[in-house]
Amino acid sequence: MRILIVDDKRSLARQIGRALEGEGHTSSFAYEGDEALRLGKTNEFELIILDVTLPRMDGFTVIRKLREDHLSTQTIIVSARDSMQDIVLGLDAGADDYLTKPFALDVLLAKVRAAARRLPEQVPRELQYDDLILRPHLYELQRGDRIASLTRTEYALMDVLMRRARTVVPHAVLIERGWDSDADAGNENLYVFIRALRRKITQPGEQELLHTLRGVGYSLRGEAC
Repeated sequence: MRILIVDDKRSLARQIGRALEGEGHTSSFAYEGDEALRLGKTNEFELIILDVTLPRMDGFTVIRKLREDHLSTQTIIVSARDSMQDIVLGLDAGADDYLTKPFALDVLLAKVRAAARRLPEQVPRELQYDDLILRPHLYELQRGDRIASLTRTEYALMDVLMRRARTVVPHAVLIERGWDSDADAGNENLYVFIRALRRKITQPGEQELLHTLRGVGYSLRGEAC
């Protein structure tokens, strides 16, 4: 998702941005309320993470003005203002969720994942890395002239590996994407599926693209980790 992070504490905003980018999202930043309103009105974002106490315009006013302009971008308020009155005020202004500071980063990431699940279904585009092409609508992986069919789990793993190509994707991220959160999956299951994907990605004589960083995760790249 394309996410706008609005907080006058730049170090916190950047910390949130790094965590979101680690999950495959794209982050932009605003540090003042009027800047947040201007960027929010571009309608380029699928989610806004919004502090309340901001210079030039408070977060409640920002979200109220966005809603008055009929902009329905999902918004999570993240604020140290933790009274019941403030929470009600934020939700009534048009926020989709409200998280009080201090908060665990994992909780915010879970709320972002929930927001992503609420987005309208879109036809996914093809993904490409090097000479690999992932076709979501067909659950196919093509390399050169070869085409391989993928299971649902193989597709989910391949999707995150291609979206985060050239970086190491941790075991935990792959397990979360490949299986339901309640499923009894672990590194052993992951290894089996990665081994199957390797056979579909690389044939004898071809450059290996899927690499292992022992104890950490897997990476799609042209050279070994």
